[in-house]
Amino acid sequence: MPFTLATWNINSVRLREGLVQKLLGEETPDILCLQEIKTPIDKFPTEGFAAMGYRHLVARGQKGYNGVAILSKLPITDAGDSDYAALGHARHVAARLENGVVIHNFYVPAGGDIPDREENVKFGQKLDFLTDMRDAFRADRPQRAILVGDLNIAPREDDVWNHKALLKIVSHTPVEVQHLSDAQEAGAWVDVTRKDIPEGRLYSWWSYRAADWDAADKGRRLDHVWATPDIAGAAHGSRILRAARGWDQPSDHVPVFATFDL
Repeated sequence: MPFTLATWNINSVRLREGLVQKLLGEETPDILCLQEIKTPIDKFPTEGFAAMGYRHLVARGQKGYNGVAILSKLPITDAGDSDYAALGHARHVAARLENGVVIHNFYVPAGGDIPDREENVKFGQKLDFLTDMRDAFRADRPQRAILVGDLNIAPREDDVWNHKALLKIVSHTPVEVQHLSDAQEAGAWVDVTRKDIPEGRLYSWWSYRAADWDAADKGRRLDHVWATPDIAGAAHGSRILRAARGWDQPSDHVPVFATFDL
């Protein structure tokens, strides 16, 4: 059962419902995982997406903040959620396909501006969230699973526009990269995007603060698609839709795609 999956931090699904419909209409992924939907689920704009064939939804919402959703053309069932770091935030949800594959959709905390947990509570929460992810994967090694989302860390030197300049900037600090690596290793997750595109600079986020994001191109790869080793070999066709950053009233993130032949 081949299917194409996309992950996108939409930064308010109600504000950008039209952009989601544009993506679904032009790119037609079978499954779309959204982060930072910023709405309770009773206000999620389901009707327009259902009319386009995306009749299945598994989501966790929160008024004004966070929130994760999995939209699908394919039948999916709710596979639960976890409150990592006990933050009480809607930052994780899972859905199961009919073939048994489980899709985990994550929105890892951004971590604030100061990379010091003593000075910045949000940074500590980010590290604790990643530690809880690591411990969960160690306790129950995932199988036939896909993990996607805004992980808010650009791990590799070529995942940022300037490695040295960003070493002390939240999202690329060594302590964050190590925490993400520990979580990845604990679940034996394969970075599907980098499996398919092993070399070269690759970004999925450009700051709103840049006067001309395209020309400056000071990006980071914060959005990821991982898979467990038993299905990672079935993944291919990874790509990042850079053009979406230039759409009208865009999110600062763009969609990341992968196809799985399962």
